[in-house]
Amino acid sequence: MIIKNSEFSISSPTIAKCPNDTKNEYAFIGRSNVGKSSLINMLCNHKGLAKTSAKPGKTLLINHFIINKEWYIVDLPGYGYAKNSKTVRNKLEQMIAQYLLQRKQLVNVFVLIDIRHEQQKIDREFIDWLGKSNIPFSIVFTKADKLSVGKAKANAAAWMKKLEDTWEEMPPYFVTSSESKLGREEVLDYIGSINAELAGETLTLPEEPIEEEAQEPAETDEKAE
Repeated sequence: MIIKNSEFSISSPTIAKCPNDTKNEYAFIGRSNVGKSSLINMLCNHKGLAKTSAKPGKTLLINHFIINKEWYIVDLPGYGYAKNSKTVRNKLEQMIAQYLLQRKQLVNVFVLIDIRHEQQKIDREFIDWLGKSNIPFSIVFTKADKLSVGKAKANAAAWMKKLEDTWEEMPPYFVTSSESKLGREEVLDYIGSINAELAGETLTLPEEPIEEEAQEPAETDEKAE
């Protein structure tokens, strides 16, 4: 998928204030300081589209960005920032839950995970909640540039391995870096495939069958926000 245009649309304090249309929405969420804003900017190739901050926990609204005038990226507040007051945390949790459970335009949630760390309880609980709530999601590992290629692959594989304890069907996952743009094409192509499927589009098959050739086995921070 090629992104030709990306623009900020609206910041909403409640789901009722979100855009009133039928465009597909792809939500991005993760723990504070996971690199969410930088990832969105990288995907859109638009530096400064989503505002990064040196202070974690600054995203307190539901932020919509219109992409190619056809679909939305939705920047949700981060979870698990202990320095926010209990009142603020409860308000954010309620707002996030309402959006994820009630927003009919939502087609996929990208859960961001810092690839440098082992699986955290708060991330696992959130992912398990998404599964129990039948909310489609994918996992995006961020900050892969902070590790060697081999270490990044190993960490992602180990993280996903732990999901197999309770998950029969594994969610898709992507390894990314906002610095090197690793994973950009894969994430955008995944979004494009979902958009095409929902639009009822199908690939045009060749008239004549093509014989498959045998292939050799194939040998992939940003500022705090």
